[in-house]
Amino acid sequence: MYLSRVVVDLNGLSRGALFEIMGGGAYGAHQLLWRLFPNHQGARPFLFRQEMEDPEGGGAPRGLPLFYVLSDREPVPVSGLLEAQCKRLTPALEVGDQLAFRLRANPTVAKSAEGERGRRADVLMAAKYPFEAGKGRTSQACTEAMDHAARGWLAERAESWGFRLPAEPEVGAYRQHALPKEKGRSIRFSSVDYEGLLEVSDPGRLIETLAQGIGRAKAFGCGLLLLRRP
Repeated sequence: MYLSRVVVDLNGLSRGALFEIMGGGAYGAHQLLWRLFPNHQGARPFLFRQEMEDPEGGGAPRGLPLFYVLSDREPVPVSGLLEAQCKRLTPALEVGDQLAFRLRANPTVAKSAEGERGRRADVLMAAKYPFEAGKGRTSQACTEAMDHAARGWLAERAESWGFRLPAEPEVGAYRQHALPKEKGRSIRFSSVDYEGLLEVSDPGRLIETLAQGIGRAKAFGCGLLLLRRP
């Protein structure tokens, strides 16, 4: 695996692509980052996360958007457009290791209806639904219910991904995204930012999770689990 810090030179973008990337457009970012893998054929070989500031300190150069990209092959920088600082990842994990993590995920559950295929339901929207429209859905109680649902979604699945949560993670930005129409219908999904501490329970499984990503909407900037020693 390779983890890259990718900065975009906005002068290399068309006007339309510029506005989409600066606005956090997931589809445009996905298409742009494909250019780091010019000779690849087949399934997408990377996960990514977009930032407008560098949480590791200093901010993106000159205020440019910044991407973290995890890939199964080394990316090829694009002169005048994509600059990539890349390092190879060879995680050495042991049971009980505690690691700081950051994750942007798409928390959904399958909802089945009689006679229909199961559909994916947004966990936070489901938690928000019982509150009355208007002030009820902007209340502290509604916010707490949504945060509780977001944490529960991650905690319930953590062991299957090779870790446990020794403390409740922080729940950050909740965003809803709409992508260009495909086959006559628009694609909508939500994302939630998590940050906290995890404890390794199954090193091999956690390494698989790193490579495969967490949850859905991975093609659109979700699923990349970023880890560091605290």
